[in-house]
Amino acid sequence: MPGADTFREDFGASVVVALVALPLCVGVAVASGVPAELGIVTGIVGGLLTGCFRGSSLQVSGPAAGLTVLVYEAVRTYGLAALGVLVAAAGVAQLGMGMLRLGRWFRAISVAVVHGMLAGIGLVLIAGQLYALGGVEAPARTLGKLAGVAALGARADWGAVALGVGTIAVLVVWRRMPARLRLMPGALVGVAAATAVAALLRLPVERVRVTGVLGAVSPPRWEDLGALASVGAFGTVVAIALIASAETLFSAAAVDRMHDGPRTDYDRELVAQGVGNLVCGLLGALPMTAVIVRSAANVEAGARTRAARVMHGGWLLLFAVAFPRALEVVPLAALAGVLLHAGWKLLPVRAVTALWRTHRGEAVVLVATAGAIVATNLFEGVLVGLGLAVAKAAWETSQVHIEEVWEAEGDVLCVRMVGTASFLRLPKMLDSLDGLPPGQSVRLDLTGLRHLDHACLTALDGWEKQRSPVPRPRGVM
Repeated sequence: MPGADTFREDFGASVVVALVALPLCVGVAVASGVPAELGIVTGIVGGLLTGCFRGSSLQVSGPAAGLTVLVYEAVRTYGLAALGVLVAAAGVAQLGMGMLRLGRWFRAISVAVVHGMLAGIGLVLIAGQLYALGGVEAPARTLGKLAGVAALGARADWGAVALGVGTIAVLVVWRRMPARLRLMPGALVGVAAATAVAALLRLPVERVRVTGVLGAVSPPRWEDLGALASVGAFGTVVAIALIASAETLFSAAAVDRMHDGPRTDYDRELVAQGVGNLVCGLLGALPMTAVIVRSAANVEAGARTRAARVMHGGWLLLFAVAFPRALEVVPLAALAGVLLHAGWKLLPVRAVTALWRTHRGEAVVLVATAGAIVATNLFEGVLVGLGLAVAKAAWETSQVHIEEVWEAEGDVLCVRMVGTASFLRLPKMLDSLDGLPPGQSVRLDLTGLRHLDHACLTALDGWEKQRSPVPRPRGVM
């Protein structure tokens, strides 16, 4: 529980997390195609509101790079005015899932699908931010962006590219700096350095546009509710709710391994995220999720209770109210560099290598999920991944072993089946049965089967009739 004995640690951690969150909130908003202030609004709600809930004590919520692709497509398709309705509806869905105690079921999602989802998001994020890095307008589709990367050099603003690359270099080098220097977040240092260079050299690069937090907040209107009538919008709501929930709960599992404090209550955390997204939707802001980067910074900075994440929301609010114009000096290329670095970190290169050595089927699911997201969109790609994971699990669990034993009399061949007989193994089963000596008396023993589906039962019945007059199978039919 928050108290005077932990205030010092929580206060210091809140400052660090706010400094980490600020450039990420702005960068995610710009990449999502919405005003920069809306990212800060989501960060404020994630701290001041969601931070008060008891679901997880130390993980921090706010706008996430993992949802930029989905939000960008939603804004491009339905307009910025409809974003609030979609986010609020996703919040209601999360709230319902939490109240129905469905949080623990998210732990049953295949790890390969999750890694594939993150890899796909990372690839799409990188493809889009390469154009932002060079100050070039990007094609609408991800495949078009990838196809046009080779021609970027001829159109890029190389001053902006230098700022973005410099920001990435600072992020990479900063991780190797002494611990006393790393108290200052690398993202903030990189963006500050790029901003200073752009100002000193007076580079004519595009910068963040700011209209003010109150001016950016746009609550949805009654007529905006009509956006929910389309199947596509409903799919977007489901995708936001499921992906935000999965990312939050996987982040919670990771954060729980980083500290010795209270463990996460998954259902309460889902309720907290649902309330937060409902409020974000009513403010017309970006959707939120728990973010592992901010959460890890919170733990590493010494946070003890949830007061740290609440105070971090207060620091974001103070900055948004007192220093809104400070954002206008930040080059967009610097934020693109931060997001390119974030996108690269989403690519599970080591996980793919490890899975290929031990579980190649899982590696195939991971790569296929990422490829489907790049080729289609986030929602359809995840559905493809889930379908492949289910099919793989069904194939691996459907194993039938057929044993042939002559009975004591010597004239009857006993064929015993052991395992799970499903339609996936039907061709193999029928091939084995058809290979039995013609005219031979055969007795089927099915007592070793754990499951016999209708397709196999029908096939066995048809096979029996073809070999008539043969004694009827004995066992479980």
